[in-house]
Amino acid sequence: MWRLRIGAAARDEHHLFSTNNYVGRQTWEFDAEAGSPEELAGMEQARRNFSLNRSRFKTSGDLLWRMQFLSEKKFEQKIPRVRVEDADKITYEDAKTAMRRGMLYLGALQAKDGHWPAENSGIMFLNSPFVSSCSFSNSL
Repeated sequence: MWRLRIGAAARDEHHLFSTNNYVGRQTWEFDAEAGSPEELAGMEQARRNFSLNRSRFKTSGDLLWRMQFLSEKKFEQKIPRVRVEDADKITYEDAKTAMRRGMLYLGALQAKDGHWPAENSGIMFLNSPFVSSCSFSNSL
């Protein structure tokens, strides 16, 4: 099973070096013995889904990384999903709930060293600094 190794854990690797204490460093490693049967089945489903839809969706969505981080942190979304029936009738509370839900999810995907080890492209490139600035200003 593929696992993402983050930051200081790479310090044991003598082929890697860093001038910033391995902040933001990420390496993929394969461990044939790792993972429960449920995790392996989930990874196989993600691989199959990517293979079937690779011509429709151009990026991978980093599903393996997301599955790993969410299972390691035992993430459970506690904020209910907001259903919008009419786009003209979105309330402040609906927007606030949706924002909090998204920020909770992005916070769960953040690595221990503060980075998002992701394939950030397009608008996703701006989400990480946005969440950080909201966190620093206590807007959450």
